[in-house]
Amino acid sequence: EKAGRGRAMATGRRVLFGRPRATAEEIGERLSKKKALAIFSSDAISSSAYATEEILRALLLAGVGLAALNLALPVAVSIALLLGVVAISYRQVVVAYPTGGGSSSVSKANLGRLASLVAAAALLIDYVLTVAVSISSASEQIIAAVPALGQWQVLIAIVIVALITMANLRGVREAGNIFSVPTYLFVGSALLMIVLGAWQLIVDDAGSRYPPIEETSMDIASMAILLLAMRAFASGAVALTGTEAIATGVPSFQPPESKNAANTLAVMAVLLAVLFIGITFLASGYGVVPSEDATVLSQVSAYVFGEQSLGFYLFLTFAAVILMLAANTSFSAFPRLAAVLAADNFFPRRFAYRGDRLAFTAGIVVLGLLAGLLIIAFGGDTHALIPLYAVGVFIDFTISQTGMIRHWLRERPRGYRRRLSVNAVGAVITGLVAIDVAVVKAPASLLVLVLIPVLVAILWFIHHEY
Repeated sequence: EKAGRGRAMATGRRVLFGRPRATAEEIGERLSKKKALAIFSSDAISSSAYATEEILRALLLAGVGLAALNLALPVAVSIALLLGVVAISYRQVVVAYPTGGGSSSVSKANLGRLASLVAAAALLIDYVLTVAVSISSASEQIIAAVPALGQWQVLIAIVIVALITMANLRGVREAGNIFSVPTYLFVGSALLMIVLGAWQLIVDDAGSRYPPIEETSMDIASMAILLLAMRAFASGAVALTGTEAIATGVPSFQPPESKNAANTLAVMAVLLAVLFIGITFLASGYGVVPSEDATVLSQVSAYVFGEQSLGFYLFLTFAAVILMLAANTSFSAFPRLAAVLAADNFFPRRFAYRGDRLAFTAGIVVLGLLAGLLIIAFGGDTHALIPLYAVGVFIDFTISQTGMIRHWLRERPRGYRRRLSVNAVGAVITGLVAIDVAVVKAPASLLVLVLIPVLVAILWFIHHEY
């Protein structure tokens, strides 16, 4: 009877997750650059779907009228420049530390164990938030296209989390096969929308722009424009979340791992910058105002493709799908980081073991459960989750760049001064942004600032027990 139950369970697992794989097959599970771009960049690229809206909401909530929304495009350009600094800095991380781990590995080698654990704790928290934010935003895009589904928003998000968890339990390569096509469909359709929209705005002189700042009330003229821009910058900085995923997942690339990962990171940064600036340009040109009934992205696509047109529905479908798949960045990176910590006895050792499909099963399951609970707790509201999101990311960026400064000073290879200057600039800028985000997003940001030391204490406790 026990043997029969065992055979039945084994059959069920094969149906759900596929046949078991030998460890020797792991090299065959490595990702090409095209698939890696879809898996590791989907989080960063998909953030263009909601980063513009967060900028506009921050400017609108300033209470100085629609004229403040004119600052959206300059803020988006400044964030894109910051993205360039971060991407160039992380290319050096990828080359210097090909074993993966990102800021955790860099800080461990150069800044000591405590800094490494702080970086790891911030990363783990942000990976969970990535899943919750991306999938909540995906459900909002679905509802923007089909308002009748509004009452099922949380349930839709939970179902999506379950499906993505299942897909990742089947293994990395199959996850790449599932996720590649929708990612490129979104990028292609978004670029098409930007080109068509720019033509309408520039050539056809369409659109309905915001009132000029100089024509509005004296309130905006007398307030500190810089502070208003900083508020919007802190909100739009979510566009940079997911940038480190490639540095964390270098071992998942096909050989030569470092070169392929560095090239993929460069392509991702360029695509994100173009999409982010392009969508913000269209939103500003058409005079889009954030609404509770429709996302900014859906409003822009309605202007460009026509409301309730085939192009409108196709684009929102692609946007919803890539936002669903953006969560896969975390499902690739969270289990791998947990495995690195487990190998050092800072995480339960079970997280270092691969399942039948050569995936880090424990990490995948735990991430799915935590993200689902977070979605339920916040009612699937992206805007409510965003304040928790960017603080840990920029803490991580700062630790990583500081660690690279120490790395170049110690190793001193040829041309190290140039590399040192890049990481030094990155450390200063990301550190300032981390402070900006923490202050502007308070008190919600304080929750993350409390959770990070709590998680570090838990990691030390686990290590002490081992």
